[in-house]
Amino acid sequence: MPKAITVALDKLEAGDWEAAHTIAQDESGALAAWLHAHLHRAEGDNANAAYWYRQAGRAPFTGSLEEERRALRDDATG
Repeated sequence: MPKAITVALDKLEAGDWEAAHTIAQDESGALAAWLHAHLHRAEGDNANAAYWYRQAGRAPFTGSLEEERRALRDDATG
């Protein structure tokens, strides 16, 4: 799964939100839920993001989107 998360982040950074979201929907677990939260936060759907943060067992991220992407990537690769 960590590979899928990094692929999704690459897609998102390339401007393909839909492909990143498809990957998030196909994966399970806390890291995938966090990715899903981030994607909805990035699109401005804070209510949906809040749901996915709860699924991930995390408080909503308070830093920038870029900082959250780095944190996601670090968790997926570290």
